[in-house]
Amino acid sequence: MPRNALLASIVLVLAVTAAVVSFVEGNWFGVIWVLMAGVASNMAWYYIRKDRQERAAAARAEQQL
Repeated sequence: MPRNALLASIVLVLAVTAAVVSFVEGNWFGVIWVLMAGVASNMAWYYIRKDRQERAAAARAEQQL
């Protein structure tokens, strides 16, 4: 897993945890944490997908040689 995807996944877990704690305490500020979790999730998927595409392109380039 690429480093950026790993960091985004860590932020995702922390944001979801913060959102749960905020909602349990009755604080509506948890909505911001949910939005941050969504952004972190998209970033993690983006970097994972980008890494897969780069590996596939490198494998194709190696096969053509």
